[in-house]
Amino acid sequence: MRARLDDDAAAARLAELPGWERTGDEIVRTFDCGDFPSAVAFVVRVGFLSLFASLIILITLLDLGAGPEIITWPMLLAGLGVGALASQLGAVTVSAVPDEQSGEVGGLQNTVTNLGASIGTALAGAVLISALTASFFAGIQGNPAIPEEVSSNAQVQLAGGIPFISDADLRTALQDAGVPAATTDEIVEENEQARLAGLRASLAVLALFALLAFVFATGIPTRQPGAAPPTGSDT
Repeated sequence: MRARLDDDAAAARLAELPGWERTGDEIVRTFDCGDFPSAVAFVVRVGFLSLFASLIILITLLDLGAGPEIITWPMLLAGLGVGALASQLGAVTVSAVPDEQSGEVGGLQNTVTNLGASIGTALAGAVLISALTASFFAGIQGNPAIPEEVSSNAQVQLAGGIPFISDADLRTALQDAGVPAATTDEIVEENEQARLAGLRASLAVLALFALLAFVFATGIPTRQPGAAPPTGSDT
C-alpha cells in the first residue's frame, strides 16, 4: 500500500507539475482563457478531445469477454465530452452571429444536430455491418476446419450483409440447419472475431470524425460579429 504524502512531499511533487496548485485538500489547475467566448471555445475543444480519447481507449481495450470494467470508463469519458459539447455549442453558434439572427441560428443548430446524429448513426452502422461481413467471409474462407461448401453457401445466403446476432442465436440457427457441431463451433468463433472487427472499424470512423472536429474547433469565433474589439486591440 502506498503511503500518503505529507504536506512537504506533496508541495515538492506539485513543484514538478507546472500550473497545478493545492487548495485545501484539493489539487487544482486553472486555465485562463482571457474572456468568456474563448473559455466556451476551450470547453468545446475539450469535449471533442474527450470523445476522441474515449473511442481510442475503447478500441484498444475491446476484446472477447470484455465486461463492464472495460466499457464503463471509456463511456464515462465519452459522456463527459458529450456533456461539454451539449452545454456550450448553443452558446457558440448563437454568439457567432449578430443578435437579430440568433433565433434563426438556434433553430438551424437544432435541425443540423438532429440530422448529424441520424447520419452519424447510419454511417457507423453501415461501416459496422460492412466490416463484420468482410471479416466473417474472410475468416470462414481461411479456416480449414470449415468445409468449402458451407463457406460458399454462407456467402450466397448472406451476400446482402451479415446481421449482428449473438453467439447463442447463431449456434441455434446453425444447429437447425443441420450443420455439424465441430463446424458450428468454428463458425461461431469466426463470428465473434468478425463482430470485434466490425465494432473496432465503426469506432475508428467515429474517432476520426471526433479528431477532425477537434481540429476544426480551433476556428470557433471568440468575438461576436459587430461587437467592439477587445481593449488594446488594433482591429
